[in-house]
Amino acid sequence: MPPIHILVKPASGLCNMRCSYCFYADEMENRSQASYGIMSEETLENVIRKVLDYAEGSCTIAFQGGEPTLAGLDFYRKCLELEEKHNRKKIAIDHALQTNGYLLDEQWCRFFAKNRFLVGLSVDGIKATHDAFRRDAEGRETYFHTLKAAELLRKAGAQFNVLTVVNGKTAPKIGRIYENYRKLGFHWQQYIACLDPVWEKRGEQEYSLTPRAYGQFLIDLFELWYLDLRRGQQPYIRQFENYVGILMGQAPESCEQRGVCSFQNVVEADGSVYPCDFYCMDEYRVGNLNEDSFEYMAERLMESGFLQASAEHAKQCRACAYFGICRGGCRRHREQKVGERSGAGYGENYFCEAYRMFFDACLPRLREIAAACRGRRL
Repeated sequence: MPPIHILVKPASGLCNMRCSYCFYADEMENRSQASYGIMSEETLENVIRKVLDYAEGSCTIAFQGGEPTLAGLDFYRKCLELEEKHNRKKIAIDHALQTNGYLLDEQWCRFFAKNRFLVGLSVDGIKATHDAFRRDAEGRETYFHTLKAAELLRKAGAQFNVLTVVNGKTAPKIGRIYENYRKLGFHWQQYIACLDPVWEKRGEQEYSLTPRAYGQFLIDLFELWYLDLRRGQQPYIRQFENYVGILMGQAPESCEQRGVCSFQNVVEADGSVYPCDFYCMDEYRVGNLNEDSFEYMAERLMESGFLQASAEHAKQCRACAYFGICRGGCRRHREQKVGERSGAGYGENYFCEAYRMFFDACLPRLREIAAACRGRRL
């Protein structure tokens, strides 16, 4: 079997910030129990034991939220102890954690560095764009908290990247954001398109990202990245790296760019498991690691048709000249009906216009990069 990846929510949806566009807060409002609190030691041990029994060769254990640092540093120390206790097959374990950085101090950062956690730090560009939607629980600005966290991570020698949500404020400011990240030394960058509330009409929130704005964002970001690439000074931008890989015949590691869902093994604080972080709602629950095996949950998932439905693409998509590299994008962006909890049909990606704009402008240079990379491998 392939290496297993799980995404654990040790503090459920609890958070010390109140980001306006938080998709997990939206999901919590659309299930019978909003939060499951902090994961118990018993549940953590069951999760670790079953993951290591099921894994072959290697596994990745990632932590997300809400805000996963709310579980406390002792939670992660206990996690490492339990891994050592149950790792009878000597599985290679990688760790990752996505954080807003609000609680990070020297102790946290030394722990991450010592234990080789890959940290994702959420930051939305420059101060004006970050503080527009990323406020703390008291409504206060958080940008400088985030920069302090980045500096602490750097001083400790912890490996980290930055995750930026592309929304109605960040998209048109990408030039200033890119230059700011250069000055701050943020070499590893990931950008994700902002989600509108589930089952609601798109484009009606202050933070909403329109297709045209997203298309222009992708073009502008690529132009900046390509210029630096020619100088040998480009940052790592996950989306562009994946497109180059696709053109080289490689499988993208981003599920959005595969165009078909995979089983992400999202584990809530009570042990419940869901197929995807964007679908942690009651009707998508496939089991609980306090009671069920991975084999059982995989069977439940196949019976649900969740993965199979993600492979449905509109006829116009399959006929598109760009389908081979676009692949239809994320299922959430292809759901057509609003106001319905299930039975949504699938059509063109909401951001189809954005991808057409981007590939019209940039695909020839992506092909040029892929050809150059293939040449270096010969």
